[in-house]
Formats: sequence, structure tokens, C-alpha cells
Amino acid sequence: MISRYGLNTVRLLLITLLGLAWVTAAEPPRIVSAHEIQQVIKNYGVFAGKRLEAWQTLVDENINQPEEIKLENVNNFFNEVRFISDIKHWKQKDYWATPLELLATDGGDCEDYTIAKYFTLKSLGVSQKKLYLTYVKAVRLNQAHMVLTYFKTPKSIPLVLDNINKKIFPATKRKDLIPIYSFNGDGLWLAKERGKGKSVSGGTQKLTAWNNLLKRL
Repeated sequence: MISRYGLNTVRLLLITLLGLAWVTAAEPPRIVSAHEIQQVIKNYGVFAGKRLEAWQTLVDENINQPEEIKLENVNNFFNEVRFISDIKHWKQKDYWATPLELLATDGGDCEDYTIAKYFTLKSLGVSQKKLYLTYVKAVRLNQAHMVLTYFKTPKSIPLVLDNINKKIFPATKRKDLIPIYSFNGDGLWLAKERGKGKSVSGGTQKLTAWNNLLKRL
């Protein structure tokens, strides 16, 4: 039998443990509203709405996962979207879609995959300082390409999240990619080898497509 003093101790311990759980367990953010899902269903059909619901589920189920798991699951999720050129899809030479537009239309190009991964990982609590949208030259395709790079620490070799090679590799293992420049909400960097590189004066103001995208978001 637990004494009155012992019972109070147990209660205090439970309250403390529950309090710690409340502090450490992050609540998943709502990244797409019910209204947005209904509008997408109206414009693009039921399956488009299902894709948005799956996006919210991705965030709900991964909010408390380690960052390595978040990277893998987000990379795999968006790489399932079909690839389609901007000319064919949007009738524009270069259009940067929002994650909602990418999923609603089930189509996008390398910039769209990268943008969707970037904002989803940010919503999952990955620091913006670790994430960079990186322009590269895809050697085998002989064309410009964009990937998402993740720096565990500022001096780490970045991991590459890509829609061509769908497995995540360190940048040193991606000899088929030549970095050109990287950017995020903090600024723009010229690439230096396979790291973040040197900051460019003017930052992301030089990237019209990026700033237009932020306005639509």
C-alpha cells in the first residue's frame, strides 16, 4: 500500500514526466488547410486532394523523427511526383511552383522538387541554416539542375537530395554534379568546391523567381 506521502510523490513524478513530454514533443504544423484541399479537389480532382492530405500526414508522422529520417522520408515523398518541363506544364520557360501547386498538378521539374523539400523540412523543424537550394551542372545530362543540400553542421560535407539520383548521398559522392551557387532565405552563395561557398552581395534579391515564389506562398 502506498502512503499518503508516497502517493503525493507519485503524483508529482507523473506531473513532472507529463510536463517533460509536453515540452519535448513538438506539435505538427498545419501546412495545408481544409479549405485549400477542397479548392484543389474542385480544380484538380479527388486524387489531387489525396496528395495534399498525404503531405500533411507526412508532416504529422515525422515531426518528432530524427533529422536523417525526415530527410529520407521527405525526399522519397516528393520524388514520387512525375517530372514535367515548365514549357509543357505551365507554358512558361521557367516557372517555380509552390509545393501546393506541385502536388495539386502532380507534376514539376527540379526546382519544384527542391522547393517543396526545402519548405517541408523547414516545417518539420529543420533549421534554415542547414538547408540550401543549390544550382549545379548535371554532367551526364549536360544541363543546369537544382538539388537540395543539407549541412548537419556548418563544416559538414553536405548531403544531396535529388530527383535524378533519388538516393541521398554526400556531395563528395556526386561527381556527376558541379555546384554553381546555393541560396536560402538567408542569402546567396557562390559555390566553393562542394560546400556552401562565398556570400554574394544582394543575396536572394538577385533571384527574381525565388522572390516571386515567396510572394505566392
